[in-house]
This record gives sequence, structure tokens and C-alpha cells, in this order.
Amino acid sequence: MRRRALSLALAAFLLLAGAGQAQATGYRYWSFWERDGDGWTYATQGPSTARPSDGDVQGFRFAVSPDSKDAARPRGDAVFTVVCARTPAREGQKRVALVIDFGTSADAPSGETPPAVRTVCARVGPDATTADALASVAKPLRYDSGALLCAIADYPRVGCAEAVGAERSGGGADSDGGPSVGLFAGAAAVVLLGAGAVWQMRRRRHV
Repeated sequence: MRRRALSLALAAFLLLAGAGQAQATGYRYWSFWERDGDGWTYATQGPSTARPSDGDVQGFRFAVSPDSKDAARPRGDAVFTVVCARTPAREGQKRVALVIDFGTSADAPSGETPPAVRTVCARVGPDATTADALASVAKPLRYDSGALLCAIADYPRVGCAEAVGAERSGGGADSDGGPSVGLFAGAAAVVLLGAGAVWQMRRRRHV
């Protein structure tokens, strides 16, 4: 009986935890990319610390993605000489080609329409970061308290890397995208009830 009670409690906990994980299907956020030859690679650092060189091509994509491994890439090809063809080089400055992909309507927050993809050439100082280059051509930018990029050119107007699965299911997850506190509290209660039942059975046997 003791083993059966513990098994039932554990099964209930795993079932509830699994349901919570299933609710968060992805996050709606801006991902940051670097052009490597003919393709895009996910940036290894954030735009506020990355310092591109003259002639670099970098991109941003707004989409719903489960993680960086499966994140949606900026659409279309981007060639520096094409994007910056009308921005001549200047001594003491560098040019960075930027692709800003606002994503599709399927990824847009409720009530918002994504603008068309932009390709722009930013000309900034030699020590400028990618964030500096982006701010020079796509204001206003919006960041959260943790310096996470939330909006480019005021898109989206609200929200920042929210868990989309939780949003669509009526808020079943916390803001960090994990299972809700209520879910784990319920699961913990199930486990405690099961453990309590075992304790009661053992107590009766020794009375």
C-alpha cells in the first residue's frame, strides 16, 4: 500500500508538471543574428555588447520561437555592398548593414500588424555597439529592466518575450514562461497528501 500510494502521488505530480510545460509553446521576442557567408547564425552575445566591424551584416527577427536553436531567421538575403551602396565610407566611422524583420501576422501580438522587412545601413563611430547602430536607424527602441530588447521602431507596442502558450491558454504560466506557481503548488499538495497517507498507514501498524 505504501509503495502504491507513493507511486500514485509521483504520477500525479509528473502529470501536472508536464501539463504546465506543454502550456508554454514558445516565446515572442526579437532574436539577434549575424550574417556568416550566405547564411545567418545566432549571435553569441547581445546587441548591447556586440561591436560589429565596418562591412558587417547583422539581423533582427521578431517571431515566436521555442528557443534559440529553433529561432526564426531574418528573411531574405542581405549583401553589405547592396544595403550600404548609397552610404559612402567616412574616415573615423564604420558602416553596418542591418536587416530588421518584424515577422509575420501569425507571430504578432493581438491587435498589432508587423511592418515590412527593412534593410538599412547604419553609419556610426568605430566603437559603437550593434545597439548603437540599431538606435541610429530604427528608433524608438524599448528595453526591459534587464536590458532585454523588447521593441524596435516601437514594435511591438507592448510586451517583452512573453510565453505565448500561456497567453493563449489564459495565463496558465508565469511571466518567465515556466509552469505556474499554482500548478506546482497543486502538485506539491498531491505529493504531500500521498506522503501523509503513507505515514498514517505506518502509524496505525505500530499502534
